[in-house]
Amino acid sequence: MTNEIPLTTMSAEALIFGYVLSLLAGISILSVYSELRNRRFGPARKQDRIFRCERCASVYTDDADVDRSRCASCGTLNEPFEF
Repeated sequence: MTNEIPLTTMSAEALIFGYVLSLLAGISILSVYSELRNRRFGPARKQDRIFRCERCASVYTDDADVDRSRCASCGTLNEPFEF
């Protein structure tokens, strides 16, 4: 008695479905990994305030805890710009 393993055949549709499913799973895993890595190593968004100079119309940012900021171009103290 010989120990022969029976061969099972798969249809072409099942092979294509398996290939596409594994490809989509791989892309999904890579995108989740990439997003997690960007969140861990990427720069954190700062909550800066936006200022617009009343004299020279220059737009610049400064720290969130600053109530009045001096313009880098002309030196005028300015209030934060509200949208």
